[in-house]
Amino acid sequence: MRPIADRVIIKPAPAEDKTKGGIIIPDTAKEKPQRGEVIAVGPGKDGNLMTVQVGDIVLYGKYSGQEIHYDGEDYLVMREEDILCIL
Repeated sequence: MRPIADRVIIKPAPAEDKTKGGIIIPDTAKEKPQRGEVIAVGPGKDGNLMTVQVGDIVLYGKYSGQEIHYDGEDYLVMREEDILCIL
């Protein structure tokens, strides 16, 4: 997969199974992860270079991006502006 313009493909981190206190979270109560690893980066838009690079771990908004399923894996495709920060 190769994104176009200012889009980024992210592999979301798995949802947490336990709280810090050791309580196991059931599947129905797990929150959608808000961090992931950048898998692919587009070339940029209007001559602006992309800030994120492949391999960066990023935080993004809870409802950001478009979910896609490709080769048995789940990914998010979003604009670079939807990424909040690089960890």
